[in-house]
Amino acid sequence: MEKVVVGISGGVDSSVAALLLKKQGYEVIGLFMRNWDSTLNNDFLGNPNLNNNICPQEEDYNDALKICQKLGIPLHRIDFVKEYWDYVFTYFLDELKKGRTPNPDVMCNKYIKFDMFAKKARELGADYIATGHYARLIDGKLYKAKDLNKDQTYFLSQVSKEQFKNVLFPIGEMEKSEVRKIAHEYDLITADKKDSTGICFIGERNFKHFLENYLPNNPGDIVDIESGKVLGKHSGLMYYTLGQRRGLNIGGTKDRLFVVKKDLDKNVLYVASGDENKYLISYAAIIEDVNLLDELPSECMAKFRYRQKDNKVFVTKLEDGNLLVKYPDGVRAVTPGQACVFYDGDECLGGGIIKEVLDTRN
Repeated sequence: MEKVVVGISGGVDSSVAALLLKKQGYEVIGLFMRNWDSTLNNDFLGNPNLNNNICPQEEDYNDALKICQKLGIPLHRIDFVKEYWDYVFTYFLDELKKGRTPNPDVMCNKYIKFDMFAKKARELGADYIATGHYARLIDGKLYKAKDLNKDQTYFLSQVSKEQFKNVLFPIGEMEKSEVRKIAHEYDLITADKKDSTGICFIGERNFKHFLENYLPNNPGDIVDIESGKVLGKHSGLMYYTLGQRRGLNIGGTKDRLFVVKKDLDKNVLYVASGDENKYLISYAAIIEDVNLLDELPSECMAKFRYRQKDNKVFVTKLEDGNLLVKYPDGVRAVTPGQACVFYDGDECLGGGIIKEVLDTRN
């Protein structure tokens, strides 16, 4: 009997993934990853959405344990706190210091879920590893999930082709509603559990309050990029991203203002009115840290942030290994630090990190 180690997070997706694999005849072992020290900055305390003020991570572990007991499979718990800090959280903080908008979930998949986790699974004798990701692997190639609204290939774009060997995505061919239906049919306690949001493994916290523990606030001016008029004060450039409208706390104007630029040297946050203003639309970008899963043609589709539509792009490989990506139709709020992920239809070809947005249509 082939052995598969499943990443059990305490959510409905990984619960159903484990259930399906057991029904398919695998010897299933659960593995819960502890990637954050929940005693640090425990600002979850007093959150009315949490039961009895139990740390969310411990609540997830308790749910994972109950799921594995119900399915009759063992559950191991592994501590990757140091690795997560070294490879994901430090990267996250460094990117914020540069004025960029990082995506820690992308790096968590690359360094933790499909590296550290996979190594531990092999120590447990795994023939395969499995997760509750919404994605599909067909003949060694990565494809979008059947449920396009839940597709997670964007977050898997930095995982190497080698890392995808002997990986299973049991729910990739299913709609989310079907996953919850199965969870109800088998009376799993996670059937109606809310999907996790927030920073990968750190969970739902007050983002500003959380970051204050690690990066000092550096308030500065909010300036209208057209008039040069100071409209207010920002609490630190790291708390804002391009295209953001909410949370600017600018009074005395009826215009819908959006973040269009961050000047790190002057510590100025620039805004402009209009969702599709000229400062938000770009036509080319430089992509670094490129990870390809298949051959990348000179013309394909790409998305520059999660849940964005696919955009037609033209790709040129530069001498330094980076990519020049042009998108002549224009794309809103392409943001340094975010992932640029390439597609050929439903196949994910890989991706890279947006290094620089170019102010050109040529």
